[in-house]
Amino acid sequence: MLSFVFTGIYWNNHHHMFHAVHHVNGATLWANLHLLFWLSLVPFVTGWMDENHFAPHTVAAYGFVLLGAACAYTILTRVLLAIHAKDSPLARALGQGLQGKDLPRHLRRRLPLAFVHPAIAGGLYVLVAAIWLAPDRRFEKLFDEAKA
Repeated sequence: MLSFVFTGIYWNNHHHMFHAVHHVNGATLWANLHLLFWLSLVPFVTGWMDENHFAPHTVAAYGFVLLGAACAYTILTRVLLAIHAKDSPLARALGQGLQGKDLPRHLRRRLPLAFVHPAIAGGLYVLVAAIWLAPDRRFEKLFDEAKA
């Protein structure tokens, strides 16, 4: 269930972000494919973790895939910002709020915990999902401004 939630969170935020995008380039397509690669690994590591009864190395692998997806999403946002004006709706939306700030760094710091106590690491993965469960408010504010 958690893997489905993570995939849904990325899909939802990706969808909202691309509503503010006016154009893409080759780097955007590769960054988007990079994100898709990491998300395609989620079902594999989920099954592996389940088959091995949440063994530490499988919980760490799950966290590593989450870290890869978080890094890929961050790269995608930076690539998009590079091709949009500093005052574009996308830049204004991504420059606001705390959601997503330093997510890769936080996941990277907690990844070793999976080897010490997999249940606590799993709880932190749930916490990350809970933080991101609500749609990214930065883009909702942008849509509200566009309607006014």
